[in-house]
Amino acid sequence: MGGRRCRPHPDRSRAAATIDLEHDSADTHQKITCPLLALWGEHGFVGNHYDPEALWRDKAIDVRGTALPAGHFITEEAPDETIQALLKFFTQEQL
Repeated sequence: MGGRRCRPHPDRSRAAATIDLEHDSADTHQKITCPLLALWGEHGFVGNHYDPEALWRDKAIDVRGTALPAGHFITEEAPDETIQALLKFFTQEQL
């Protein structure tokens, strides 16, 4: 293909270090009210060092989640399991 490439805009990269922090501080006391799905790899750092569901319960009212047989890249390492978890979540079945 030609020499054109999609490149991130520098201002968007900096947003996380500036305005995003302000937004987070402004609503830190509010909990997410819609159902929230947390997926993580059981062999990854998060799955071995944290309880993701418990962490998200501090931020949301209705947290659902599960560990998938993967490391960090769950969609690449466990695509079928990721799809099944998403389908269950969006059809409101229990994980």
